Amino acid sequence: MADPGQATRSPVPGGPPRATTEQKRILAVLLGAQFMLAADFSILTVALPVIGDNLGLSVGDLQWVTTGFALPAAGLTLLFGRAGDLAGRRTLFLAGITLLAIASLAGTFATGAGVLIAARVAQGVATAMTIPSAMSLLTTSFPEGPMRRRALGINGALLGGGFTAGAFIGGLLTGLLSWRWAFLINVPVALLLFVGALLFIRDSGERSTAKLDIPGALTVTAGLLALVYGITTAGHAGWGDIWVLVFLSSGVVLLVAFWFVEQRSRHPLVPAWVLRTRTVAVANVGGVVTIAMVTGICFLMTLYLQEVLGYSAVATGLALGGPGLLVILGGTLAPRFIGRYGSSRTLAASLLLQAFAFATLLLIGTDRAAGVLVVVALAFGFFGHALSLVSYMVTATSGIPDHEQGLATGLSTTSMQIGITLGIPVLSAIATSRPGVILHGLRAATLADVVILLAGAAAVWVFLARKDSPADRK
Repeated sequence: MADPGQATRSPVPGGPPRATTEQKRILAVLLGAQFMLAADFSILTVALPVIGDNLGLSVGDLQWVTTGFALPAAGLTLLFGRAGDLAGRRTLFLAGITLLAIASLAGTFATGAGVLIAARVAQGVATAMTIPSAMSLLTTSFPEGPMRRRALGINGALLGGGFTAGAFIGGLLTGLLSWRWAFLINVPVALLLFVGALLFIRDSGERSTAKLDIPGALTVTAGLLALVYGITTAGHAGWGDIWVLVFLSSGVVLLVAFWFVEQRSRHPLVPAWVLRTRTVAVANVGGVVTIAMVTGICFLMTLYLQEVLGYSAVATGLALGGPGLLVILGGTLAPRFIGRYGSSRTLAASLLLQAFAFATLLLIGTDRAAGVLVVVALAFGFFGHALSLVSYMVTATSGIPDHEQGLATGLSTTSMQIGITLGIPVLSAIATSRPGVILHGLRAATLADVVILLAGAAAVWVFLARKDSPADRK
């Protein structure tokens, strides 16, 4: 079998190299998995109120349907990303897809909160296994440069498209059939992906020969779990709740302990040189910022459209889903921007674009025509978000050897999951800080969103983009 990392020559002399047939098949399988997981998240989010009514679940139980997924998805991603380097990424990918199918089948036939939440926890574990292994298989199947940028660009477009399509598909499935289809739809798709992976994918690149760092794995996993649990609990219990503070402080302490453990370990889970690599660290900060703030602004505008302007759920879905198409366009064009300006400069500029786009939402009022402003602002913001997704992944995985790509993609995927977890609780706390004055709260939370995006853009520019060299654009 030919090495999938070797592209065919361009038919145009001096033009960009073309992907081989094998690479295209690999890309189809891996991107199919990414799209399914992104769509699955938003499909079930739309179905949550109906699930609660159908199974008689309380608001607290419904919170666990979301938290049960978020905890392992964020807390175990780094561990599984490293495990893929050691045990084989294809093996881990197949195991994750299998677990996802089993968990989805269990969720389909759940008759109570216990089974449903257990299914969501298993889906979170499957996501933590599948996404970093898929990303590392993708980055090691395409050589660093234009081909990898194009592959990551399509990946970013499909991730955004998956979230957008998921909301639409979830509404149709729940309204026309049943919420159980939000689980069941994963089963045949997972089966197709499993067969595709068996036929077309093999581990590319050498495996790491290091042993698994057990102390590091325990401290970072426990730290991330505590941090994510504290964040998600704060969304409904409040940031001043004693248990929220206990879990957040415990998470910070454990992550600091992880840093010191890695300094002394003979086989660190995350080598110190990676933690000190400026591109990895700053790019992941940019990734957390863009994902958290876009997730948060979607929550704020959903609240605004329904609670202030009186839009129906369907109209709100269309208002958010329409601009979501710009994510696909942004992901498609991102490789061109990166090739011309460099990945770190594209990341800084795209965060700035999002900040300016969302700043216009400070003008929202009680006039129903303000819905047009929301659609236009989100369209520009989502376009910038797609550029950020691709440029942060390119930056965070550049210059990392193939046998460490599971680690690099595990770190970037962990950032993604933390961003998804962080955005809504943080901005929700600001938006609801003034009971009875919802519009003022929404404006305050939107202003916080803009300020955080500006800070992220400044950090990326100062520590990375200012020093971007012409070589970064090759």
